[in-house]
Amino acid sequence: MPYASNAGIDLYYEDTGGDGPVLIFSHGLLMDSSMFAPQVAALRDRFRCISWDERGHGRTAGAALAPFSYYDSADDLVAILRVAGVGRAVLVGMSQGGYLSLRCALRHPEVVRALVLIDTQAGLEDPAKMPGYHRMISDWAAHGLSDETAAIIEHVILGDGWSGAEAWKTRWRLMQPHNLLGVFTTLGARDDIAEAIAAITAPALVIHGDADAAIETERALAMHAKLPNAAPFVSVPGAGHAANLTDPGPVNAAILRFLDHLPA
Repeated sequence: MPYASNAGIDLYYEDTGGDGPVLIFSHGLLMDSSMFAPQVAALRDRFRCISWDERGHGRTAGAALAPFSYYDSADDLVAILRVAGVGRAVLVGMSQGGYLSLRCALRHPEVVRALVLIDTQAGLEDPAKMPGYHRMISDWAAHGLSDETAAIIEHVILGDGWSGAEAWKTRWRLMQPHNLLGVFTTLGARDDIAEAIAAITAPALVIHGDADAAIETERALAMHAKLPNAAPFVSVPGAGHAANLTDPGPVNAAILRFLDHLPA
């Protein structure tokens, strides 16, 4: 299995290979690289697709998790590109993956051909939601994932009634307490880059589920308005937070339209 190393951390990634333009997929909180399987399947014939597990998640999760920021995660992404021999790529990020992709565009603009930002934002978490998130994660870390908490997380990330939810609940139950606490600390401690992103000149596509229970559409629209080279905003009717996973058809179509019009 391929790994890249950065700051002493072994970062798991998957690479379809090929000679096409490169896309690198960065997943959301509590998810892993497999959440982009619908995109990789749809795009791999024309594009080289790299997906990876971020710190504290999937096969990158280890026995210890030192404090880190999304700038560190941006450096992780660049390390994977370096090991894969890639100079520039389109960064596709969902939620947390968007947080680190935006910071990568600020810190490492030379590697960013374009951005695809799915159900994400540039500002901070809604302060009204953070105490509830903190209580939920603290209880999960201390006592395991209850059915009630699993149902809440399912609603927030996957929406209601999606057929693949049970498989993700099984994965969530396997998450180690130190990873849970560490990744949520990073989420809550991140800086506000709502104004800084005006310096990002790379082409950008913003896609958002109009039933997203985690990030309101208004927050995505505010980010879209600040990006100077953004394509028209794409709203996915009825889709929740993980729109690329639960509603891949319209998401894939929007990504392909965007990629087809990118300058070489």
